[in-house]
Amino acid sequence: MTGRAHKTEDAPRARGAVAGEGSQPSRAPQQGSAPFDAQSVFDVCHAGLVLRAVLGVQLMLGLGMALAARDLVQWMAWVSSGTVVSLSGVLLWLLLICALQRQLARWRERWQWGLALLLGAMCASLGWQLLSLASGEASSAFRLLSVALAGLVSAAMLLYWLKQRQRAQRPADDLARLVELQARIRPHFLFNTLNTAIALVRIDPQRAEGVLEDLSELFRAALAETDAVVSLDAEVELARRYLDIEQIRHGARLRVSWQLDPAAGSARVPPLLLQPLVENAVRHGVEPNEQGGEVEIRTRARGSEVEILVRNTVQAPARQPGHGLALRNLRERLRLMHDVAARFELSPEAGRFTVRIILPR
Repeated sequence: MTGRAHKTEDAPRARGAVAGEGSQPSRAPQQGSAPFDAQSVFDVCHAGLVLRAVLGVQLMLGLGMALAARDLVQWMAWVSSGTVVSLSGVLLWLLLICALQRQLARWRERWQWGLALLLGAMCASLGWQLLSLASGEASSAFRLLSVALAGLVSAAMLLYWLKQRQRAQRPADDLARLVELQARIRPHFLFNTLNTAIALVRIDPQRAEGVLEDLSELFRAALAETDAVVSLDAEVELARRYLDIEQIRHGARLRVSWQLDPAAGSARVPPLLLQPLVENAVRHGVEPNEQGGEVEIRTRARGSEVEILVRNTVQAPARQPGHGLALRNLRERLRLMHDVAARFELSPEAGRFTVRIILPR
């Protein structure tokens, strides 16, 4: 699908910015403006996080039993049975926390702790009951109580780790926010766009109005508070508006190709994902080249993943420098949002530079 976007009066609430390297900060982040994001604490639906949680509990289990076991044989017997209980209990606990993350985020912290600990005790007890049924051995009340207490302690340690993990990410979030603010308004883009609109006012007023509408939407999104996540459709709309403006400036020198999969549009992405990529593609692939260049944007849903590809032609052999600031920022925010489930790949090739992002749907 190739072509320019149509103007709409009710544009999506895209959160993005006119991004670029080398600009000065437009405003400093307010002190204390990054509140503790309770929902992100309980967003445990990531393979990497689940793996670390399971390994952490198993390590604690092994160390605890090593202190109490008489010999290696007893320790191995305890660990083998304890692994069944802990593995089933931890996975069930994480599944419940993931399912309840929105409700937990609205509760006060003491109620969050209360429910998390209760679920920990219940999940451990259920795991022990399953082991007892499988082995055919009766379970005493004392042993069941001990297992429930161990589950409660494990849940407390997991929740403490999740909260500390979220707090540790806040400096990285603040840094990403600062880079975002530094990249929001590129003065020469603003001046060039206004000059283009002024030149069009007399010869094509309707087109000039469209340029100013696109510019106002870009700055409305740039000056608004960014949401934690936006849809890929919203990012595509913002990128279209940016490219509409650049198309008028560069004319036939800018050749844009869109290949969009409707099934990928609902994917959750961080704000400022697509627009900075297409801006870098124009800056480094079209502006330096007298013959102009091509910018290709693709989205594709494939199974449980969404692929986003931005490719531009380059006059010289493709180089990463010049793209670095925006790409490092995007890579870090994708890691914070999707952990190891997201992939960010750069492919400098002969005459082309490709950015490929793969996210969970």
